[in-house]
Amino acid sequence: MRGRHRGAQPGEVRISQDPVHVRRRRAVLGGVLALLLAVVTGAGVWLTGAWRSGDDTTVASVGDISGGTGDGALADGAGPDGAATTSEGAEAASVTAEQTPEPDPVWQKEPVPNELPSDTTAMEPLDYLTGGMTPKSVMASNHGLAIANNMMYSHTSTVFDTTTREQVAVLDDEIDLAEFGVEGHPGISQGSPVEAVWTADGRYAYVSQYTMYGQNFGIQGFDACTRDSGVGPSFLYRFDAEEMAWDQVIKVGAVPKYLEITPDQTTILVSNWCDATISVVDVEKAEETKVIDVNESPRGIAIMPDSNTAYVVAMYAQSLFKVDIDAGTSELVMNTTLRPRHLNLTEDGSTLYMTVSSANTIYKIDTSTDEIVDEVSPGLEPRSVTLSPDETALYVVNYNEATVSKVRTSDMEVIDKVDVDADPIGIDYDPVTNTVWVACYNGSIYVFDDQSTPL
Repeated sequence: MRGRHRGAQPGEVRISQDPVHVRRRRAVLGGVLALLLAVVTGAGVWLTGAWRSGDDTTVASVGDISGGTGDGALADGAGPDGAATTSEGAEAASVTAEQTPEPDPVWQKEPVPNELPSDTTAMEPLDYLTGGMTPKSVMASNHGLAIANNMMYSHTSTVFDTTTREQVAVLDDEIDLAEFGVEGHPGISQGSPVEAVWTADGRYAYVSQYTMYGQNFGIQGFDACTRDSGVGPSFLYRFDAEEMAWDQVIKVGAVPKYLEITPDQTTILVSNWCDATISVVDVEKAEETKVIDVNESPRGIAIMPDSNTAYVVAMYAQSLFKVDIDAGTSELVMNTTLRPRHLNLTEDGSTLYMTVSSANTIYKIDTSTDEIVDEVSPGLEPRSVTLSPDETALYVVNYNEATVSKVRTSDMEVIDKVDVDADPIGIDYDPVTNTVWVACYNGSIYVFDDQSTPL
C-alpha cells in the first residue's frame, strides 16, 4: 500500500488537495475578505460622519485606535478625506484633553467653608512638622501655601503646601542686593526673616527682615534698640509663589517686625521697631513713600476696611494708636497695660482684638467708640492670635505656658486648650484645609484640625 494516501482516521479532518476543491476554497475566502473590507470601510465612514456632527468623544477613540500617528489602518482610507480623517481625529482628541480640568496650581487653591461653626469644635492634633526650622511666625496664604519665617537662627523661610503639609521651597535669606537694583551694599547681604503678609490672591508674600548683615548696614538690630542706637535700615523681601523665589526687595526702617496690607491691596504698613515709626509702602512702586511716627517699639497692625485707617500697638510705650495713612498722622487711642503686642480685626471693622502679653489678657474693643467691651485671660503671656474664617473663635499662643487656647468671641470664654512645644510664638488659620498652624521657636510646627471633633 506504499505510495497511497491513508484514509481519515476517527477525529481527524481530511482536507482535499484536488485542484477543483482548492479553487473553490480560494473563491469562498476571497468573498469573505471582500465582505470584511466593506464592513471596515463602512465603519470608517460612519465614524467620520459622527465627528463632523460634533461627537468629540467618538473621534478621540478613533485617534486611540490609530495610535495617534496617522499610520493606522483606519486612516488609510477610512473615508473620502483619506489621511485628513486621522488629522481631524487628533484634533478632536486634543479638544477632549482640553476639556479635562487641570488641577489648580498649589498657590491657587480655594478656601473651603466651615461645615461647623468654629466655636463648636475642638482642636485635634493632625501633624507635627520639623526639619531645618526655628519659626518665628507662620502665615497662611489662604490659597494653599503657608510660609514659616526662621529669623537669624536658621536664616531661611520655609514654604509648605497646606494640603500635603510638605515643604515645597526653602528660601535662603542671602541675596545680592545689586541684582534687585539696590546700590551701596556690595557682595552678598543676609537678612533675618520675621513676619509675612500675603496678597489677597495668594501670589506674593512680603517678608520683613529683622536686620541685615553685610556691607554698610550700620549696627545690627537688637530688641532693646531705640532711635539713637544706630541700627541701620532693613528690607522686605517679596516671595513669588509661581516662581518659588524672592523676586523683589523694598527698603524700610530699622528692625521691621509686623506688616499688613490694605484691603484694596495698594499699600503695605510696616512697624519699624527701632525707629518707632510705620513705613508706608506703595505696592505698585515697590518703595517706601511715607514714614509715620508712633511711639516706642511698634508691632501689631490692623487696617480698617476703608484702607486708610489703621490701628497700631507700641509695645514698650503701652499704647494703642490710630493712624491716618493718607494724612501720614497718628493719634493715641488709649494707654494699655504692659506690652500690647498683637491686633486682629473683624472683616467689617467693627471689632478689634488686642493681645497684651504681660497682662495675660486679650481685650475686645468696639471700634465705633474705641472702648474695651470684654476681655479674657487665655494663658500665660499670650502673643500672636488668629481669627477663624467665620469669626466665632480666636486662637492664641501662650508663650510662657506652651499651650494654644481657643476663645469663643461672642462671650470671650476659653473653650479649648491644647499643649504644644516650648515657646509657641506664631499662629495662623488655613481656610483651604480648615486647620490651625502653630509655630514654636524650638523648631517645630503643629497642625490642628478645626472641624472633625465637636466640643
